Parts: sequence; structure tokens; C-alpha cells
Amino acid sequence: MDKKHFAADTQYAVTLRDEHRRLRPANLYVHRLFDDSMIVRRTDGPQSGQLFKIRYEDVVRIARTIPVDQSRRFMLPEAMLMPKLWENRTTMNAYASAPGLGK
Repeated sequence: MDKKHFAADTQYAVTLRDEHRRLRPANLYVHRLFDDSMIVRRTDGPQSGQLFKIRYEDVVRIARTIPVDQSRRFMLPEAMLMPKLWENRTTMNAYASAPGLGK
């Protein structure tokens, strides 16, 4: 996969390779696209709500693309999505100050 297969503020059901190179299903909400990777929020399992930097090549297959309505989008401060902040990290916890959608 590469950047052209993804769009910001869109939800995806994908098959991706984990850190042990095993194939795993995942539900992702894409926040930001970079040249070689993207910043996503997991929307399933115990890592729900955590932000991840995922390389495009780690996504093996897109099973489903789900457009997200403007009123249902996850909001994050712009500073949390800057490329410089993500240079040396692969995960980040983001906590909402108000209930619902991280607003």
C-alpha cells in the first residue's frame, strides 16, 4: 500500500503486520498522512484511542473504507500531528478533556 490508498479523517478496516510481522486485523481512523507513514487512532481492542505511526507498507489489505461524517470526526490539536513530533516515536496516548470523540 502507499499514500494514495488512504485519506485523512476516514476510517478503515485493514489487515496489517504487527511488530512480529504477523498479520492482524485492525480498525483505524486516519488523522494525518505523511510521505512514508500515517498517524492513526486504533478504534478496536485494548489499544482503542491510542495514536500510532504506521508505515504504509505494513498495511497488507484494506477490507473496508468507511467515510466519516463531519460531526463524527476525532479532533486533535494540530501540534500533536506535526511530523517533527513523530520523528522518534511510534505511539502516543491521547486523552480527551471532554467525553465523546476526543473533543
